Amino acid sequence: MRQLLAVAAGLLVLAASACSAPTPPRSAANPTATPTGPATLPAPTSPHPVGTTALYLKDTSRPDPWNLDVKVRELKVTLWYPTKQRDGQRAPYMTPKESELLMKGSKITSAPYDTLSKTRTNAVEDAKPTGRKLPLVVLSPGFTKPMSTLTSLAEDLASRGYVVAGIDHTYESYATTLPGGRVAECLACDSDSDPGFGTGVVQGRAADVSFVLDQLTSKWDKSGLIDRSRIAMVGQSIGGASAVAAMVKDSRVRAGIDMDGTTYARIPKNGFSRPFLFMGSPQHAPGGRDNSWDRDWKLLTGWKRWLVLSGAEHASFTDGPLVASALGIKPAYGVLPAARSAELTRTYVAAFLDQHLKSQRQPLLDKPSSRYPEVTFCPATCGQ
Repeated sequence: MRQLLAVAAGLLVLAASACSAPTPPRSAANPTATPTGPATLPAPTSPHPVGTTALYLKDTSRPDPWNLDVKVRELKVTLWYPTKQRDGQRAPYMTPKESELLMKGSKITSAPYDTLSKTRTNAVEDAKPTGRKLPLVVLSPGFTKPMSTLTSLAEDLASRGYVVAGIDHTYESYATTLPGGRVAECLACDSDSDPGFGTGVVQGRAADVSFVLDQLTSKWDKSGLIDRSRIAMVGQSIGGASAVAAMVKDSRVRAGIDMDGTTYARIPKNGFSRPFLFMGSPQHAPGGRDNSWDRDWKLLTGWKRWLVLSGAEHASFTDGPLVASALGIKPAYGVLPAARSAELTRTYVAAFLDQHLKSQRQPLLDKPSSRYPEVTFCPATCGQ
């Protein structure tokens, strides 16, 4: 059943399952605050400067799964990486047209439609990368959402010494700008009530990931930046579900994180031994509204953790809460504050990646921390 959650950011979020008609987003339909002006993403936690650039790739081996008139799969990949360049033009968060289509699709009318395009980022546009053989993290956003909605996490990881490749899965978000100013809108939104929709999406995204890895590790002119033996994938919502699918399909993805996404890809019955982290809102607690994690937890035979964040909503793992005030949206009582949501997401994602891609042991992942009381380790301390 489709779950369209009213989130703290006021963004209409399609949870990883799909079907019947949506309920209007509570906070988007009833804004309770005056827009505060442009949002500013928090600075990365590491002092190292960050650069970013966009690549436009074409997979000529397969047609587009959503646009039957297109014989190739065309993707936009946004890269974030360490740089020595501190000065320069900060990269745009999204274009005015992308902001308009995302806000209209999310039924947000409490602020001008170009509001999100004014969000201030930290990465220097087209800065020269620095380093060699760095670990690579692939990011995949939630359904209907552009890659830009995970920018805060991407910038933070890049400042910590990772190359980050964020994939805009064309025709699966409200807006993806392609070369020549073409804007691909959400064709997949017309199919999201079809049987097997979620399974099809994650299979398609897994194919996108494998193609992007082929390009970045061998054909990209800066492929020397990347250590092909240290690759992980992180996703939110159906992007997190796609991390499971990509790992099942492609052995190059050594570790993965699913942030609040219902899973669809079937893990082999004999188990799956690569490191994996489930990190979600209370709906993903053991025995909760979504039982896909209960099912898959039993099949994870390697290093694994299952974290539930009290006060988190579906968008808490995205930039949604960080741009809420600019949109005139007041978070609901009891929901994690925006800055805390970003801190928890950044901290635990980085700890997982540091341990499994950099071989730096992270005691934070061994047991609950008094610094982060919102984080519960499941299933051991979840009453099961």
